[in-house]
Amino acid sequence: MKEIMIATSNAHKVEEFKQMLKPLGYQVKSLLDLDEEIDIEENGTTFEENALIKARAIHEKLHIEVVADDSGLMVNAMNGEPGIHSARFMGRDTSYDIKNAYIIEQCAGKADRGCQFVCAIAYIRANGEEQVFRGVVEGEVATQIQGEKGFGYDPIFFYPPYNTTLANVSEDKKNAVSHRGRALQMLLEYLAEED
Repeated sequence: MKEIMIATSNAHKVEEFKQMLKPLGYQVKSLLDLDEEIDIEENGTTFEENALIKARAIHEKLHIEVVADDSGLMVNAMNGEPGIHSARFMGRDTSYDIKNAYIIEQCAGKADRGCQFVCAIAYIRANGEEQVFRGVVEGEVATQIQGEKGFGYDPIFFYPPYNTTLANVSEDKKNAVSHRGRALQMLLEYLAEED
């Protein structure tokens, strides 16, 4: 079984990656499995740059295959914010209920409620070769927080083809269309070709 390190300590993300990489014969490890903390300063200006910064930091330390992603919500009515600052938006410790309510407020009365979930996945092979894959899903900011599933901004991401938010659908339905699901699909195709 091949070992791959996912550069995250977000248990939700780890689970998503495990589900998608297991069929390819990967044993998924994450930052939660490490004894020491690797300090990473995400100071890139794009999702792609931040994903590569994370992947490189882990690869330099462990010299194994690494996957890192950077993702976020871009809201048209907020000039693309929170964007690359999605996790730190309004402070890292601020609950998503508060963040989501704020974004709904910012879109109130705006003609354009459009938004995009964007995900860049960086993959570094054991030999240091790098690839980046970008997935995007288009939606609208919901008028209210809706749904118990998912996490982060999912309860306010209204996906028109499903006629509800991504927090209101099953994990499988979400992964089929999500930004991470799309970027991961590109990664999986790439890895399958490698094999």
